[in-house]
Amino acid sequence: MDDSSGPFVSPPLAESPPRPENAPHVNWLFVDLNSYFASVEQQDRPELRGKPVGVVPMLADTTCCIAASYEAKAFGVRTGTVVADAQRMCPGIVLVEGRHELYTEYHHRVVEAVESCVPVTAVCSIDEMACRLMGRERPLLNALALGRKVKETIRERVGTCLRSSVGLATNRYLAKVASDMEKPDGLVALPKDILPEALSRLTLRDLPGIGAKTDKRLNDRGINTMADLMALDTEHAGQLWGSVWGERLWHWLRGEDFEMSETEHLKSLSHQHVLSPDMRTREKAWAVGHKLLHKAAMRLRSNRLWASSVGLAVGFSVPRTPQGAPTPVSSFGVPAKGFHAELKIIESQDNQTLIAALRKLWDQQPDTPSYQHPYFVGVTLNGLVPDRLHTLSLFDASEDEQSRAKLLKAMDQLNQKYGLSTLAPATMLSAYKAAPTRIAFHSIPDLF
Repeated sequence: MDDSSGPFVSPPLAESPPRPENAPHVNWLFVDLNSYFASVEQQDRPELRGKPVGVVPMLADTTCCIAASYEAKAFGVRTGTVVADAQRMCPGIVLVEGRHELYTEYHHRVVEAVESCVPVTAVCSIDEMACRLMGRERPLLNALALGRKVKETIRERVGTCLRSSVGLATNRYLAKVASDMEKPDGLVALPKDILPEALSRLTLRDLPGIGAKTDKRLNDRGINTMADLMALDTEHAGQLWGSVWGERLWHWLRGEDFEMSETEHLKSLSHQHVLSPDMRTREKAWAVGHKLLHKAAMRLRSNRLWASSVGLAVGFSVPRTPQGAPTPVSSFGVPAKGFHAELKIIESQDNQTLIAALRKLWDQQPDTPSYQHPYFVGVTLNGLVPDRLHTLSLFDASEDEQSRAKLLKAMDQLNQKYGLSTLAPATMLSAYKAAPTRIAFHSIPDLF
């Protein structure tokens, strides 16, 4: 974003005099680490600095980049770029296998650095955090000085390769929008008085929560620009999304400051894994699926949630069709066929019930030659219900059920302290080193 687009930057002030009530102010400071995984690798390995780096889940041509340094992004390499394409686009790219324990360690160091400047209100993801501003932090000039201090402190305490973009706004949603407007190393403020002009320069896809599918759905309903979206009233915004999200967005885009309702909770939990070549058999893929479910069940109980359905997705690699005939290709660049299934269950957080459901889904896979070489497994727990809304069944009160709940609690505590596979079902043994803990883009693996 160029200087004319509205980011406010000014020299820091040692002490600001009292400002009138109508002076520009902001309520939130949002920190977004730039190219985080790749930047951590460059910080930890000096020989990678200044070079195009692609972070991958495994060193294989069939996988994709989960992060790219800005040197690689200059060649068009992005998150999700297939390795073979990344090597073609950027011949000098250095591929590095992701080290998620290292990224988590750096994450905690970044949080500590930010906390030394301003309290962190919410950790939004491995590379994002939001801070509510109070008192003298809220006037715009003071907030800008605080934003610069946060960025400098991260570089000084964590590493010079850790660049960040800071967004300032009257609510957390717009602060996130502001942090995306100038990368890398940006500082952008969106006080209320410039919102209409600043937002009019964005596209719908610039807004968090509007991806390709939502963008198309909005386009199909005549909403093609920010002006179209801003022209809606609250009722039509709610109807457009078919949920309260549309109404919330309407208020947020006008600078109103309120947080999500406390009744909000996760609606689903999922884990997925691209299998290494030596794991691409039905038996070993089942062991990986079992391990993924084990992880998801631990997260389920940690969040005090209950699942009412289990989902399974398996991708199978298939031979390429004869030249000229179309071959379905997965997002990983693998000629593939897919299997998807879901099974409803009585609300549960118990391993035995969840594993039994997964086994039923697994046995539903076709047994034809096209479905013999799995390369991808994904497990999802859906229809999540919090403890306070969980409907007790006759089984919940049984002595066996209560004993099993105590056993699972003890297992979870040991696994959280000493590692995921400290206590695990024997059927997971062949997947002991497979499906290691990965960091999703919107979560921190604090369990593992």
